[in-house]
Amino acid sequence: MFKLISLFLTMATLLSANSKPNIVIILSDDMGYGDVQAYNKNSKIPTPHLNQLAKDGIRFTDAHAAGSVCVPSRYGLMTGRFPVRAPSMQSKNFPVIEKGRSTIASLLKRNGYQTSMVGKWHLGFDMKTMGKTTTFNYAQPLKSGPIDKGFDTFWGMHASLDIPPYFFINGRKPIMPPTESIGDNDSMNTEEGWNRIQGAFWRAGPVAPDFKHDHITPQFKNEAIKVINQYGKSKQEKPLFLYLALPSPHTPWLPTEEFRGKSGAGMYGDFVMQVDDVVGQVRASLKANQLDQNTLILFSSDNGPVWYDVNTEKFQHDAVGGLTGMKFSPHEGGHRVPFLVSWPASLKANSVSDSTVSFVDIYSTLNEIVSTSALNKNEAEDSQSFLPALKSPSVKKARKAILHDKRTIRSGDYKLILGKKKGASPLLYNIVLDKEEKHDLYQEKKGLAEKLKKELSQLLSIK
Repeated sequence: MFKLISLFLTMATLLSANSKPNIVIILSDDMGYGDVQAYNKNSKIPTPHLNQLAKDGIRFTDAHAAGSVCVPSRYGLMTGRFPVRAPSMQSKNFPVIEKGRSTIASLLKRNGYQTSMVGKWHLGFDMKTMGKTTTFNYAQPLKSGPIDKGFDTFWGMHASLDIPPYFFINGRKPIMPPTESIGDNDSMNTEEGWNRIQGAFWRAGPVAPDFKHDHITPQFKNEAIKVINQYGKSKQEKPLFLYLALPSPHTPWLPTEEFRGKSGAGMYGDFVMQVDDVVGQVRASLKANQLDQNTLILFSSDNGPVWYDVNTEKFQHDAVGGLTGMKFSPHEGGHRVPFLVSWPASLKANSVSDSTVSFVDIYSTLNEIVSTSALNKNEAEDSQSFLPALKSPSVKKARKAILHDKRTIRSGDYKLILGKKKGASPLLYNIVLDKEEKHDLYQEKKGLAEKLKKELSQLLSIK
């Protein structure tokens, strides 16, 4: 009887219009499933703040980014739609999110939220055409970015920290145009033995005078805390939505002095420690403003790490936690990510959920929490709420098929990867029993593989 009363009270809290939670999404960049100690007890990287977040909330073990690289992953997160349905992923040339398409920011805004973003956008802007190339028009407002996709405020940058031009954006306005230039950089031939796209890697290009690569993660942390502090002081009736899209631990790996040499996984591990510290400081600012109890925090990573077997051997640190593959890969190491959700006022602490979730599901989940209205017909078409898993973490909830990319489908317990080369055999795994993808079942279950191939084709045909 007590359990029934408790469940009723929890559901009432979740659905009450008068108790809409503040929502903070913290997205790390290129962090592995095995980096966080809450997921990998053998991790060589201390992550006390993420460990505490796991203890204070729900740790999902079967959660997936919407892609294994930055742009598709963020598209799925923002729109609740599989990235394969987008017209293009070419964020360098034009906006990736179609005009008129709703985002989680516009969803929350229409439900009474103040919406703020800090950090890395990487979903494109309207660009200026110059001959055969496109570039930013620094003399004009930058359109089709966060401010035009549902956010009231934005302070950040257009893409990753290794992709020029390097400059800050406030709202729609470049703070300082990139009037200077910076050469390329890498950490090859150093003692830690990184390749060209690891370490302190960035590409040469234009840079603004106020843009310093090693200051960016601290600056974004400070801007996020500023949003929280200003909100706390304003005593607004509107709940707050803050999306903090960190550019770390994506390259360049540039931990500040406080973290250098402190992990057991080189400069990458040190940078992960800094991300962990950002999470701790954001949570501390929420608590200082008495916002912590009724704030839903969701932490994840946009895809897997850039971490090779040689790195695992050298540091005895497995950034993907036993999974196969890494960033860019259709295997689990490319898209299975740490996924932590905390909401002290409503969710059971120190819980684990084995339910399968995708980034696209965040959209419908938030809608169920903040609204009593159904989504529109052409809105977040691939999103499936995981609110039932938040209410009852120990009960595994089924999910419809997930398109990881145009050649990879997860349906129920099984995952099919079609070969890229002509004539290559597909790969089939029971991903529940074999998340490490060590046992290819294609020869044993060709009938099932054909069934999944048809399901993949049918889902791809949906526009």
